[in-house]
Amino acid sequence: MTPTRIALTEFAPKLIDPALLPPASGEWLWREYDQQRGWLRVEFPDPRTGHQWRVTSLGWVGVIPLRADMQLVITPKTPLRNLFQMWLYAYDLASFHWLDGVTQVASLPAFYQELARLLAEWTLRRVSRGIYRDYVAQERPLPFIRGQWQWRRSLQPGATALHCRYDEFTADVPENQILAYTLRHILRGGWCAAEVQTAVARAYHRLQALTTPVIFHPTACANRSYTRLSEDYRPWHALCRFFLEHSGPTHQEGDHTMRPFLVNTARLYEQFVAAWLTAHLPHPWQLKVQEAVQLGERGELRFAVDLVVYNAQGQAQMVLDTKFKTAARVDHADLNQIVTYAQAKACRQAALIYPAALPQPLHAQLTGLTVRSLTFPLDVDLEQAGQQFLQTLLSALEKR
Repeated sequence: MTPTRIALTEFAPKLIDPALLPPASGEWLWREYDQQRGWLRVEFPDPRTGHQWRVTSLGWVGVIPLRADMQLVITPKTPLRNLFQMWLYAYDLASFHWLDGVTQVASLPAFYQELARLLAEWTLRRVSRGIYRDYVAQERPLPFIRGQWQWRRSLQPGATALHCRYDEFTADVPENQILAYTLRHILRGGWCAAEVQTAVARAYHRLQALTTPVIFHPTACANRSYTRLSEDYRPWHALCRFFLEHSGPTHQEGDHTMRPFLVNTARLYEQFVAAWLTAHLPHPWQLKVQEAVQLGERGELRFAVDLVVYNAQGQAQMVLDTKFKTAARVDHADLNQIVTYAQAKACRQAALIYPAALPQPLHAQLTGLTVRSLTFPLDVDLEQAGQQFLQTLLSALEKR
């Protein structure tokens, strides 16, 4: 049975008839996604809302299962193709051209499903031609001596076996465990059509016979070290991070289980701008992302600056902060924040980056500091938009 879909657009309030969204489902949505997480604003039916539910997505897009027969589908303001391209940059996948076709799909669930299919197919091919293995140190009791005999433990009172320490050449290593855990995560999500679900199940069971189930946080999929024999795992671990970061806790009603598939567009925009600028900022400029800064006599104030541009001598030249919002002008709070960052880094320039041009752009001269607003738009070709953004940024750096 095809579930009923309630369609929302990011940041746009949606009125929903109580006949479509029953009290139990509306209250659950309010409790889980408004009160607990703050991802939605859920207003109860009353005279102010015309006795209808009013639901607003606060920067999250994707699908939330309400019941077995009903879904809340939140579409982004950003064109889907550009949203998918942002994902590829944010997860360091933009150079893998075999993903180009995935960006042509027509919906967020279809994008999720195509990536799941690719992950399952690659895993099956890798297992068929020989899965990655490595030596892992083991220490356990054995009926025979293998490797280094731990004689003190073996001769303890009550010991009935030979304790040995040895290296085992095995496929039960993190490289494969991450794949297995992610495939199991996808299986339990319930988003894939029967054909893709079968491929994912087949890949998972092939790995399950070779690896031990281990839970991984999404961050474990990034910044890993690879060898010549495991280098081809790199993009697939990036995909694993995608699945683990955007699939939330399971929502279960009766025998129906499905995970929400949600994306924080503000966080994605921040990651995308950082990844794009890292790939395109020319020499001699250098970029540091999420640089930790402490203020106060004892460092009691701690924060992370989105982006800091350094010159060839290692001196901070400009701080930048991304703001995924539509506004007429720069908020005072955002201005105070970026000024604080600039002072902490002893920079003479600071900029706030927006996804759309401000009707009242900022270019202010403060004491020893120039603050401006910049635009990296998302409603046009991202590469062209990025080049225009980069030229504006370089021009500002050169005028310091």
